[in-house]
Amino acid sequence: MTTELNDVNFPHVAQAFKVERNTHDLKSGKKSQVIAYGITSKSPELATAAQVLQDNRQHWTIENSCHYILDWNYDEDRSRISKGHGPENMTRLRRFSIGLIKSKGVSNVAQKLRQLSFSVRTVLDYLKISGNTHSSPAAGGLE
Repeated sequence: MTTELNDVNFPHVAQAFKVERNTHDLKSGKKSQVIAYGITSKSPELATAAQVLQDNRQHWTIENSCHYILDWNYDEDRSRISKGHGPENMTRLRRFSIGLIKSKGVSNVAQKLRQLSFSVRTVLDYLKISGNTHSSPAAGGLE
């Protein structure tokens, strides 16, 4: 951790940090090291090295969780959408759908996406946004 960037005209930067990640692949036995640098607006009084590391780990836990769901359920990494704002818009729609499902307290997003993929009627009933919603055994216990 350092505050040396405070002398440079770099607004809102209170500290810079370096994170060294050492990995060991159990199958191959290969060891590797990755070094990442970062900045934070938190002052040394508000964020110790341990707190910055915890914040960094928490960020990547959330990021990896979201990316994992997007990639495995929507195969987003292989998407062929590439024109204009298409890629960003599709990602926003996918994240929105995942957020809706998670907001209902679902623990297995992939399973719920499979259940909802059968019909538009199932989605409308699940979201309770149609005028004549109903719950049926064929819908796979959506509640």
